[in-house]
Amino acid sequence: MFEAIAERLSETFRSLAGRARITEANVSDAVKDVRRALLEADVNYKIVKDFTERVKQEAIGQEVIKSVTPAQLFVKIIYDELVKLLGEKQEPLRFSAIPPTIYMIVGLNGAGKTTFTAKLALYLKSQGRAPFLIAADIYRPAAAEQLAVLADKIGIPYYREDGADDAIALVQRGLAAAKSQAREVVIIDTAGRQTPDSDLMAELKKMAEVLNPTEVLLVLDAMTGQDAVTTAQAFRETVPVSGFILSKMDGDARGGAALSLRAATGLPIKFIGTGEKPEDLSAFYPERIASRILGMGDIVSFVEKAQAQYDADKARKLQEKLSKNKFDLEDMLDQLRTLKKMGNIRELLAMIPGFSQMKDMDIDEKTFKHIEAIILSMTPEERRNPAIINGSRRRRIAMGSGTSVQQVNQLLREFEQMKKLLRSLNKFQSQGRDPRHAHPLFRRKG
Repeated sequence: MFEAIAERLSETFRSLAGRARITEANVSDAVKDVRRALLEADVNYKIVKDFTERVKQEAIGQEVIKSVTPAQLFVKIIYDELVKLLGEKQEPLRFSAIPPTIYMIVGLNGAGKTTFTAKLALYLKSQGRAPFLIAADIYRPAAAEQLAVLADKIGIPYYREDGADDAIALVQRGLAAAKSQAREVVIIDTAGRQTPDSDLMAELKKMAEVLNPTEVLLVLDAMTGQDAVTTAQAFRETVPVSGFILSKMDGDARGGAALSLRAATGLPIKFIGTGEKPEDLSAFYPERIASRILGMGDIVSFVEKAQAQYDADKARKLQEKLSKNKFDLEDMLDQLRTLKKMGNIRELLAMIPGFSQMKDMDIDEKTFKHIEAIILSMTPEERRNPAIINGSRRRRIAMGSGTSVQQVNQLLREFEQMKKLLRSLNKFQSQGRDPRHAHPLFRRKG
């Protein structure tokens, strides 16, 4: 997500790094680079023009104090303008004062509408709400079946009908079922089309008039760039859209949709989809997205993902094992699986400040599968006491895991390094000291 534009902007900031002060000439050069980066990201031309003009006006005439370099000042200006472009603040979902809250989910076929409907239900369930799903696409039976499968998977009640010919009547019956079960939030997965045609819009308009939904959320494919803006404008002409969902942000999305929507429509992006799993949904925070575009990471989102997978009992047991120097390969496997639950490894590392700028770092998801296969090919005794793994055992483990002896050796070396680091961290924490100083990069001189 945003990798191409982030790399382009990083080059621009590096070009300013050696400058002693900001001048109109070097600002003009930098602004040209920013304009090129945004256009390559498929941001609307007029939006790019307005954005770069504001940046230029803000930068020229700025006084550079001794503690700040021209490059740092320019980054700050770009960051502030990006946050404004993206919407300034996170826009939460609205809830009805009188239950149930009704969300109509609209969008074109293939945008990820049905998947988002289930994701939103799981998100609300995790927030302590009681969601209910209605499959209202009467033209595509596969959509109702997909929603039913997803709903069963995440444990959310739903309503569907086979052979219905009136979507609005179906939704009204579904709403009655939700009320009979005292469900707090009703999420309606509506029909889509390949294009926003008049029949679709007429049906959605009438449904919105009958139901008076709390919000109408339009799901857009982030990979379609400026086409997403065109689709948004077409829907808004007929349907009372209140916010956008950008799906497929984990794909090869250049960022144009995210950077254009607010300025083009005045409406907020509320969520972004970052994967296929039901839990791969994140609220949209303009300041966090701006940080990631500028290669500054998003440590807040990283911590939130970690907290979602946090198990206090497991953490306590791990702490006890570390204090007794009994950390083993079973613990390493457990930590690996927890990390995998947090999401895509590349996405996670992009949230950590500094990592996004390490272009040469090889992050291969297959490596994690190999590690898991190697550990699972060991006997319980070997996992708990790796010291007994001799040459013949290593050959057997490599054969059983479909890897090489060299990969087994590498894993065992990495395990020992991880064990030493965790032991150092635990030692510093037990002494009430900052655990970062256990690592050579953070040790204070003297």
